[in-house]
Amino acid sequence: MRRGLYVAVAVLLLFFAAHSFSAEKEGLQFKKQPELQQIKPKKPVKIKLKRTAKDEYSWELSGDDAGEVVKTDRKLKKMLNIK
Repeated sequence: MRRGLYVAVAVLLLFFAAHSFSAEKEGLQFKKQPELQQIKPKKPVKIKLKRTAKDEYSWELSGDDAGEVVKTDRKLKKMLNIK
């Protein structure tokens, strides 16, 4: 007898929870904000560093922004004391 009561209470709780969830879902509205859609993170410059048998370094740089590629090349030359 008690088991049936527990099952009935559980079913009623699930029914009310599902009903309130669907009511909340109907009230939600999604809006697109153009300011947020236009912001894209910058892609980093990719560096492929190579070392020769004579312990000399060379590298290949690739990226979308040419200014960042040049800046990265200068930093690498400065860090490795290359003119």
